[in-house]
Amino acid sequence: MPPKGFITIPELARLLGVSRITVYNRVKKGKIPATRVGRIYVITDRTTREILGRRLSARSKRQIDAAVRRAVEEYGQVLKRLGRE
Repeated sequence: MPPKGFITIPELARLLGVSRITVYNRVKKGKIPATRVGRIYVITDRTTREILGRRLSARSKRQIDAAVRRAVEEYGQVLKRLGRE
């Protein structure tokens, strides 16, 4: 049983609608932060909310901002023309 404020890999897999192996592989690759407690990995509620899209982390916000800046730099003229139509 996981500590309060945490969920296990199988629980997260059910929430995401993917297999537990998929979640386990993402944990192993470092894409999902998790802590090992005994024989199980646990994921914090905060991380779960971020994964489910209820909350954006500062890192995610920076990545989105960078992507928007690149798009504006590359397609700025096209976007201006589309805006006039």
